[in-house]
Amino acid sequence: MTHAHDRALPRAVRLAMPLAQDVVKEVAKLHGVCIRPVPLKRLDTYTGKWEIIDVPCGSPMDSKCPPCAQRNKQLRKAQCREGWHLEEEPTITPDEPNEEQRWLVEFRADTQAQRDEAERNGDDTTDLDTLIEGLDEEINAAGMRGNVLGRAVSKRSRSTRRRQDAPDLPKRKMAHTTLGRTFQAPDGRTYRPSLFVTLTLPSYGKVNNGVPVDPDTYDYPRAARDALHFSKLIDRFVQNLRRVAGFDVQYFATVEPQKRLAPHLHMAIRGTLPRAEIKQIAAATYHQVWWPSVDDVVFEGEHLPIWQDGAGYLDPHTGEVLPTWDEALDQLDADEDAEPLHVVRFGDQVDVKGVLAGTKDADQCIRYLSKYLTKSLGETLDGGQAQQDHVARFVDALRYEPCSPTCPNWLRYGIQPKNAKPGMAPGRCRSKAHKPEHLGYAGRRVLVSRKWSNKTLTEHKQDRRSWVLEALGRADQPIDPHRYVWRPVPAGDANVPPLAVRLLRSVRERQRWRAHMAELQARADGQDLSATEGRAA
Repeated sequence: MTHAHDRALPRAVRLAMPLAQDVVKEVAKLHGVCIRPVPLKRLDTYTGKWEIIDVPCGSPMDSKCPPCAQRNKQLRKAQCREGWHLEEEPTITPDEPNEEQRWLVEFRADTQAQRDEAERNGDDTTDLDTLIEGLDEEINAAGMRGNVLGRAVSKRSRSTRRRQDAPDLPKRKMAHTTLGRTFQAPDGRTYRPSLFVTLTLPSYGKVNNGVPVDPDTYDYPRAARDALHFSKLIDRFVQNLRRVAGFDVQYFATVEPQKRLAPHLHMAIRGTLPRAEIKQIAAATYHQVWWPSVDDVVFEGEHLPIWQDGAGYLDPHTGEVLPTWDEALDQLDADEDAEPLHVVRFGDQVDVKGVLAGTKDADQCIRYLSKYLTKSLGETLDGGQAQQDHVARFVDALRYEPCSPTCPNWLRYGIQPKNAKPGMAPGRCRSKAHKPEHLGYAGRRVLVSRKWSNKTLTEHKQDRRSWVLEALGRADQPIDPHRYVWRPVPAGDANVPPLAVRLLRSVRERQRWRAHMAELQARADGQDLSATEGRAA
């Protein structure tokens, strides 16, 4: 009947009406309900009952799921706030291994011994290798970090001698602490200040409002390479910072793009150093990319390498097998006059600000650190035509730049990528570094040191859950990790209700929670008012 009524209306009027399912999603967003829930089947091993559970998608991006993105943002803000101005040393003592963990490691030891014996006898170790790989996964799933063998593959290293064009840095004796210095004020109060630091990349040409004044002379190739290797430069800065500071400096940092597209870093640092030293550290920090040269293009257009099983990629005309990644690095190592492919450094602009706990400055810095966390790097730009042209040129410069040892772009320069496989072609790398929305930066947007708040993001999430349950008057009982068995839901499963139905149910549940919390708040306010009136009487 409603459908017939709609058809009686003019088409323009009908098109102006919002779609009911779109309204459901908007209402879900307003109530903080995930709009892309993942249905999973859960078996309660105590009762033997299966049920369908909607798990939030957990997306950190507004463009995919604003409610989940905002929750992640709030968790990051809480994580930043709790670790920035700690007064006491965070205690990180590993738990004692439990019986299951000990048994897994013992079983792993027996399997390793069998594998070693089979290798000595010249027997096939494929099945044992598969078993060991599965055991290593179980070991991590059982709550143990790392690999039982440590680093299994030797790491290539170049000379660690500092570059002649990099200034030397002072080095202090390391103290076993993560806390910064305290300062005594004339009035007797003690302060433990911290830092908020912003680091940028150098200039690639004159810009006006984030757009190159002369795009033809703007150094797009260097800008692209700097963006690709920016995360390594951050690692070097942290290493140098700790050497100079003389203590285990802890940090919470976020990476954002400037208008000119270059990534830059905002970093909350626990403790303080002189501003001059921070700027000196930034000036002396660099990262050398020891990769094969990309000066000469060997294959392009229709002239591309071809794949042959058992051999790898071949020159289509000569049939010669292209050098592997390891062979190319061996050749680079053998050349005493070799130069790094690229050297990335910070720019001259270094902003250093002292911050005290509990001040407006601290709150403002935390908001600034989380300002763009729910947007991709590309989404933070204004999108004007000049900016779009700038983005297009930048992405074009990125297209054939190798982003990693496994990047298909190495074929363009006559080298097989690491772990080469059929179907690779230059300019078709699927890494997020080559996607326009990431602008060459493939690293993590949020960088948090291990001893920052003494909690993982999961533990911060658990704190929030416990607070909500307590407010609702429900006990936060620990859950037996072996009680539930989770399984994916096959596509088209008839037991999964339509998305709109699931969203409506979640909205109703959220409304019930909010009504209950509002009732509890009203009771608390009434008790406070009664107590005040009683004291006044």
